[in-house]
Amino acid sequence: MIQTTSEENYLKTIFHHAGISNNAVSTNDIAASLGTKAASVTEMLKKLSTQKLIRYKKYNGVTLTDSGTKQALLIVRKHRLWEYFLVEKLKFSWDEIHEVAEQLEHIQSEVLVERLDSFLEHPRFDPHGDPIPDKKGVIKKSDSQKLIDVTEKKEAIVNLVTDQPELLRYLSKIGISIGSKLKVMEKNSFDQSMLLLINGKNKVQISSSIANNISVQL
Repeated sequence: MIQTTSEENYLKTIFHHAGISNNAVSTNDIAASLGTKAASVTEMLKKLSTQKLIRYKKYNGVTLTDSGTKQALLIVRKHRLWEYFLVEKLKFSWDEIHEVAEQLEHIQSEVLVERLDSFLEHPRFDPHGDPIPDKKGVIKKSDSQKLIDVTEKKEAIVNLVTDQPELLRYLSKIGISIGSKLKVMEKNSFDQSMLLLINGKNKVQISSSIANNISVQL
């Protein structure tokens, strides 16, 4: 069954909140993410439940069925492939691509998506480090930890960054991108802010909020 753009947005939103473990998601969380009213969310959830894409019981939250999870992963796949295409082939910056990919992810042609994947030589991660599900909806778990949890004098490599345009622009400004080598020179015990050495060259102080939105591999 072909889903409407609105239905796809709901499935993707539920997936992002639920995570790989498919935890129950509240209607309030969905409403906040989509910028809509709880009553509107309830109506859509009833519709998706009828299609057997979600499990929904009032006051108990929402989980995706196997079919719903597969649908959500394929939407995520399209979104991340388009983000990769926009950066690698059209030279968009990583803070410009989310809204464009939001539009492109609703293209229904499976042939186009698979040819895009082949043209891009089957990338495994999008420009922000998020794993790209394969055509069967299988997604590779990222082996990483938050930068905020890295102790002093440890070195790490950036492999995932939260997709927030203002954050991405700031990281570009200070020279942090996917693959950057970071060394925690100092960590303030009061507010968890950090002094970083970036790629063995520049020292930059970052807040705990920023460190919490960067994931790394040690």
